[in-house]
Amino acid sequence: MKRVATVCVVILAACGTGQSSLDEAETAEIERGFELPVATNAESPVFYPVDLFEQEVEGSVVLRLFITEDGTVVPESTQVAETSGMPDLDSAAVAGVSELTFAPATRNGTPVATLFLQPIHFRHPARTGLGEQR
Repeated sequence: MKRVATVCVVILAACGTGQSSLDEAETAEIERGFELPVATNAESPVFYPVDLFEQEVEGSVVLRLFITEDGTVVPESTQVAETSGMPDLDSAAVAGVSELTFAPATRNGTPVATLFLQPIHFRHPARTGLGEQR
């Protein structure tokens, strides 16, 4: 069987500090100089489940990831923050993300560990106009 990788990896947002009492100016000061982790894989390690690919099922999953200061994903901390509604897509996203590699987040140029949201999009080329027409 063919493994299919058609996943777009885009970072949505970093999680907040957990302090709801900060005003906008204080939040902006904390975020100034902060850069999110960046995926460094040449190819995505997240694979479309073959049966769903053949059925042209699409969906998006948002994962909550913890990345260490050296850019390593902590697999046991990975959670589905927003489901695709398809358990097989959610499972494929979680399974593949442990193989993602990252340049770590930085604060003022210093690598730091961070928790952030990572969307994984499963898009079928025939449905999105990227593949051959049938």
